[in-house]
Amino acid sequence: MNILITGASGFIGSFLCEEALNRSMDVCAGMRAHSSRKYLMDSRLRFVVLDLSDKDRLLTQLSDYKSSNGKWDVIVHAGGATKCLNSDDFYKHNYQCTRNFVESLKQLDMLPEQFIYISSLSVLGPCRDDMVTKHSIKVDDAVKADQSFVDTYTVKDSVYEPIMSDDVPVPNTAYGKSKVMSERYLAESGINYTVFRPTGVYGPREKDYFLMAQSIKGHFDSAVGFQPQEITFVYVRDLVNAILAAVGKDVCGKVYSVSDGFVYNSRAFSDLIQRELGVKRVIHVTFPVWFLGLVCYVSGFFSRLTGKMNALNMDKFNILKQRNWQCDITPMIKELGYVPEWNLERGVKETIEWYKKEKWL
Repeated sequence: MNILITGASGFIGSFLCEEALNRSMDVCAGMRAHSSRKYLMDSRLRFVVLDLSDKDRLLTQLSDYKSSNGKWDVIVHAGGATKCLNSDDFYKHNYQCTRNFVESLKQLDMLPEQFIYISSLSVLGPCRDDMVTKHSIKVDDAVKADQSFVDTYTVKDSVYEPIMSDDVPVPNTAYGKSKVMSERYLAESGINYTVFRPTGVYGPREKDYFLMAQSIKGHFDSAVGFQPQEITFVYVRDLVNAILAAVGKDVCGKVYSVSDGFVYNSRAFSDLIQRELGVKRVIHVTFPVWFLGLVCYVSGFFSRLTGKMNALNMDKFNILKQRNWQCDITPMIKELGYVPEWNLERGVKETIEWYKKEKWL
């Protein structure tokens, strides 16, 4: 199996390369010329430089590769941007680059048998944020966990309905809008595509949730909003296993939401980090939504002024204030045989161990 993984130097891309090699695939890592290869040191990897932002240059790069190697059986498009100073940059890096890539593959007769696109649950936005009558959450029988963990960290009785893959997207972030534009383009392109929409992805090498670990190590944790919040996560290795489970299967046009199968209370992640770090006391502060909005607005303003990326901006505000992140993973379990192996307890433990080993903490 000959597979190209774009965005190979990124958090998810590097784990995709690693696991694809473990499955004896012939893996080609696609990246920009100056991207780091720190987590791509396996000698079995092949590399190709792809500039998706410049279509003429991309055509040359792909044509050169094809003349020596032919085309790929499968492409996993994990490249893109999760943080940008300006909204237009999301459009460029997530939508326009995806369009340039597919159009170039078509022009050169290099379309793969499967094109797998890594999107995001954020494309759906707060489509099911309205509270409903409290009801029990149904966890698929394939998803296993210790009962004490379930009782302590997960939500059993929900006040929201789960987000479904066929819900109408109402993205409220520039990032989500750019991703849904790419999804719609793929749906109209006529190619054999599959879309994965992961919820919050965490694990070794990830830097956003790492900021939470740093904060908790400093004995401080913050949350936003007083309305109930129900959160989901997926460990990076589970996400990779879900994506690769689609390879070779007839799933053209399918859209899958990805989580570990559980719904967590708003303190679960921080409490597990605190436990793994052995921090005895943490000050927990909940800020009103309006206050976070003000902070994010000011932070975003100074980011654009200085040209330096900050962790908080208006996109991040809309993500943090969203109350419902439940999603239905039953289709993946039934159609791909995907069974999550890392619940939040196991995933946080491995992540914190890696942060410590690599001297991040």
